[in-house]
Amino acid sequence: MRIAVIIATTGRADLLRRTVARLGRQRRRADRIVLVGVTSEDLAGVADCGVVARAPLECVLAERGLPRQRNAGLRHLAGAADLVVFFDDDFVPANDYLEVLEREFARRPELVGATAMLLADGIKSPGISFDAAVALVDRPRPAPPAGERRMPALYGCNLCVRLAAAEGIWFDEALPLYAWQEDVDFSYRLGQKGLLVYSSLLTGVHLGAKGGRTSGRRLGYSQIANPVYLLRKKTIPRGLAWQLMIRNLAANVVRSAWPEPYVDRIGRLRGNLSALGDLLAGSLHPERILEL
Repeated sequence: MRIAVIIATTGRADLLRRTVARLGRQRRRADRIVLVGVTSEDLAGVADCGVVARAPLECVLAERGLPRQRNAGLRHLAGAADLVVFFDDDFVPANDYLEVLEREFARRPELVGATAMLLADGIKSPGISFDAAVALVDRPRPAPPAGERRMPALYGCNLCVRLAAAEGIWFDEALPLYAWQEDVDFSYRLGQKGLLVYSSLLTGVHLGAKGGRTSGRRLGYSQIANPVYLLRKKTIPRGLAWQLMIRNLAANVVRSAWPEPYVDRIGRLRGNLSALGDLLAGSLHPERILEL
C-alpha cells in the first residue's frame, strides 16, 4: 500500500526537524512525507532531514490554520496514496507504527480510519520532552494484547485514513487556527463510510508541546463555539459535544483561582464567557476568535 504522512506545522521548526528525522526509525518507511507550513521559516532546515527520514520530503505552504494546512496536504497528494497518516508535529510514533498500519488496513477493507493508544499524552501536563518520548517509545515492553474500540470519531494527533473512503471529505476551514475538534468533525464524517477504531496495536507519544498553539482566550472561545457549530452541522455526537463544553467550562471556573503554570485558565474562562454571550446574542461562530 502507498502510505503518505502529512504533518501540518507552524512556529516549531526545531521540533519538526526532530519529528521528521525520527520517522527514519520506522520499520516500514513512509512512501511520501508532506510537510505543510505557513512560512518558509516553519520548514527551515527540514530538507536536511530527508536522508535520515528515508523518504521523499515534500514541502508545501498554505494559509495558517490546521484545517487549511491539512487540506493543502491532501490537495498536494492528489489522491496518489492508499493510506494517509496525519501526524502532529509533536507526535512520536512507535517504530512499527506504519508497518502495523499497513497490515491492518490491508486485511480489513471495512476499516476506514484509526488512531493509536497513547503511551503518554503531554497535552494535560506541562508537556513531555522529545527525548523522554523517544525513551518511552523505545523502551522494551511486552507486546500489548490486541484490542480495539469502535469509535464515532478519532483523536487527531495521529489520524490514519483510507484515502479512497475520504473522497469528498475535507477539514472544515470555518474552524480557524488551532481548530479545536476539527479531527472529530472530519473523522465523524469519515465514519459514515466504514469502521473507525482506537487500536492498542498502534502506539506512540504525544508531547503536548505548548509553543505555537492558540491563546488561552481564543481556545476558551473555541471550547464553546466549535462544539455548538458541529452540533448544528450534525458532525459530532451530541453527548460528546455537551461533555466537552461542560467539562472545560467547569475546569476553567474551578482552576482559574489556582491555575496550572502551563495553562491560561483565566484567558480560557474569559473566552468561554465571551462565547456564551455570543450564543445568547445569536452571533456565535468559530471564526470570531480571529477578532479576539
